Amino acid sequence: MKPAGLLSAGVIIFALSGITVAQDSDSIQAERVATGLQYADGMVWAREGFLVFADVIKKKIYRLDPGTAPKPTDEDNNGAQGLAYDVQGRLYICEPLTRRLVRLDRKAKLETIAESFQGKKLNAPNDVIVRKDGQIYFTDPAFASAIDSRELDFNGIYHITPKGDLDAVAKWKTRPNGIALAPDGKTLYVGDADRHAIVAFDLDGRGGAANPRDLIVKIQGVPNGIRTDVNGRLYVGARGLDIYTPDGKLVRQLLGSEVITNCAFGDNDLETLYASGRKSIYKLRIGVKGALQY
Repeated sequence: MKPAGLLSAGVIIFALSGITVAQDSDSIQAERVATGLQYADGMVWAREGFLVFADVIKKKIYRLDPGTAPKPTDEDNNGAQGLAYDVQGRLYICEPLTRRLVRLDRKAKLETIAESFQGKKLNAPNDVIVRKDGQIYFTDPAFASAIDSRELDFNGIYHITPKGDLDAVAKWKTRPNGIALAPDGKTLYVGDADRHAIVAFDLDGRGGAANPRDLIVKIQGVPNGIRTDVNGRLYVGARGLDIYTPDGKLVRQLLGSEVITNCAFGDNDLETLYASGRKSIYKLRIGVKGALQY
């Protein structure tokens, strides 16, 4: 698989739909920019100016340049899900089928970052985020068939230091899903798929996590991908795309008729939010910059 930043033009496989959907009673609109997917999920904006996302069922990673249709990268036989970049432009990929977290550098070298904890294989890494100082955080739930082959007796939230040391931030009986950081990198947010909640952790300068507490509860649908903007508001994909204040109050909901699996800020000014339904990709001009950690 080639790193997203070095992809050639490739073959266009989707037609742009050109459909614009008005949202509620204000000016934010959603434009469908791709469709024909089976289960779009992991999503991240590349500094080079394009969106990267995964189709879990098709086992492909796609590149979406503004104004064009998505182009597939090389075949992803390992079923990528969560995606993230670091400040060096390396792409982190959660591979639930191989039960590992891998990293693809800018020269197409692939290396395994994590595949076991205390001698037992991970469940099925789901989502990942990398702080500006190189601290890595990822979720490891056991969904669907992963439950039958699991070796660990918990669903983990993990932290990897820049030196490669792996430790468990939390060991849940419920299943962690989407993961994100506050714009200052001092708070970690994790979606609890079973409790329909967002849990916040305080992070210190060395990447250690403490003080877990429920920030948002009673989410309608399963909380999937999470992003934050520069003002600290949270954007949560669930049954629709929910926007919350930094203290967890619901501001509004967009795309209420869709199950939103992930989201990511992008475009040159970082004021566009891309969101994935299971079969389509939408873009929404939010009017506030997203908070990128890379």
